This record gives sequence, C-alpha cells and structure tokens, in this order.
Amino acid sequence: MSLEEHKMADVSVIVPAYRAAFCIGQALASVAAQTLKPGEVIVVDDGSDDGTFEAAEAMREKMNGVELRVIAQQNKGAGAARNHALREAKLTFVAFLDADDEWMAEKIERSMAALHGTNHVLVAHDFIRVEIDGSENTVECARRFQQASDPYIGLFRQGFIATSSVVCRRAEVVEVGGFDEALATAQDFELWLKLLARDGATFSIFPNVLSRYHVTGSSITSFTARRLACSLDIARRHAPGLFDLLFRILAVHFEAMIAYRRGGFPFKALLIGLQLPWNLLAISLASGQTSPRAATPQWLVLALLAWVVVGFGAYVYRFRDLVHRGLDLLEQL
Repeated sequence: MSLEEHKMADVSVIVPAYRAAFCIGQALASVAAQTLKPGEVIVVDDGSDDGTFEAAEAMREKMNGVELRVIAQQNKGAGAARNHALREAKLTFVAFLDADDEWMAEKIERSMAALHGTNHVLVAHDFIRVEIDGSENTVECARRFQQASDPYIGLFRQGFIATSSVVCRRAEVVEVGGFDEALATAQDFELWLKLLARDGATFSIFPNVLSRYHVTGSSITSFTARRLACSLDIARRHAPGLFDLLFRILAVHFEAMIAYRRGGFPFKALLIGLQLPWNLLAISLASGQTSPRAATPQWLVLALLAWVVVGFGAYVYRFRDLVHRGLDLLEQL
C-alpha cells in the first residue's frame, strides 16, 4: 500500500544518536505522535556504549505505523551518522531530529504545507530552547530572516537554524555532498549554505514553534571553542562578500562571548574579545585565497591593523597593573 493510501508524508526522518538511551524514546515518541506521519525514521547509533541501540529498538511496536530502522556504526560523529542515514533513506524529503530533541505534533504536517507548491530547498521554523537548568526560551528564527532580500546572504549573516527544525529535499542534500564529516561542529549550518549557494535556491522559515531543542550538559568550554573554530572556517569558505564575512566574524565571536559568560567563564569571554581584532585581520588578509568574492582591499587591511595595535594597547593600559604583576613574576623565573 502506498504512502498516499496510508496518509503518510514522503519523508524520511534521520536521527543520529550517541549515548542517547535516556532520551531516544522521547524523540521517537514525538515522531510517532505526528498528525501527518513520516514514511520512515532511521536511527543511526554512533558507537554508543549505554544501550542506545536497544532503547531505540524497544520503540518499534510504538511507532503507530511509521517504519523504524535502527542502524549501528562505529563512532564517527553526528555528521557521519546523518550521512549514513541519508544513504539508507528511500523517500523524497528528509527531516532531521537530534536524539535529545523532540517535535510538536504538527511539525511534519506544517513543514510539508510550507514546501507544497514551492521549489524551496529547505524549510524550517521557530523552536523552544531548553537550557540545562530547565528554563525555556522561544527562538524566533522566522523574524530574523524577514528582511533578507538574498536568501544565501541572509542565512550566512544570521547563522543559526536548529537542525531539528529542518525539512529538505534528499536528492539535493546528496548532490551537494551531505554533511562535512571533517567539521567537529556546525556541519548543519555549512550544509544549509551549500544548498542555498545553488542558482535560484530559496528557503522558508515559518513562524510556528514546532520543536524543542535541548542544550546538552557537555563541556561549555570545549564545545564553545570547537564551535568558534568551525564557524570561522565555514565563514572563510562560504563568504558571499567582504562585509558579509566581517559581519559573520563579529557575530560568531559575540556568540562565543555570550556562551562563556552564561557558562560562568568571564575570563574566557574577555579572551575572545581580545582575539577578535587579530582574527579579523588574519581572515581578511587570507580572504582572497579562501573566498575570492570576499577579497579585502588594502585600505581595509591597514585599518584593521591599526585597530589591532590600538585595541591591544587599550587592553594593556586598562589591565596595566595585572600586566606589571605578570612581568614581575616572569623576571623572578
């Protein structure tokens, strides 16, 4: 019997899972509860050692007719797990759901309605961010993108779309190479940029809150450092123009400073602020090699160099007592 006869969406749901035995059941239950059910859900256990595979298999009889496939692989990271599922997927569209997130019941139905009659390469929506302490905030992605005349530049500048909010066309994801497994984090953002870099590509972010994104308890310091490094790498690769590149560099440093400050690491936030002018200068000097469209004019390089010198001098002056104490300690060594 066809998907139409079963009244199911032509969607494969992709769930990468690592040490997710405690939450995979809740994620899969949110798929089974959809008002318009997807045709299949593929869970890729990324080398877990906590019973994630068995916890996912235990949901097989609770999927309300949704085909469940659970695949095990050696630990290679979330990007590799998603790519594995992409190779296994059979349907036209793919929706992504992280194992520690969940969907509201109308997620698939409203996403497919947003795709209907369009050539959008992807659609996404607003979501709820659940902090480690249990507090919740609504993230209004749709409002961020309202003023973007160019979809690619809009996404490059604004950055964040929750992976668990996205539905896109599987063939186009495969065509651009899927997720970059070499990136430690932010592989999803890089994939959205690759999709929108194609001629005529469009996307839509609609203002319905249809997923819950859980901030994990992983190390704030290590994750923030990895995300900053990967975000800068992606910015260099995909910058549509010089000022978009500079805008994005400022944005990712600001995000890192906020993350460190919220996590109780004000000194690390200060260090990120110190690194900003140096990173701006270094990336601007190399911009013509990494992204020809973002090549930096000589006058701007000189201006950035002046900012680095003046900015560093200002920090040294502001913290001169601390600098003097540090120099005294060095002299005693």
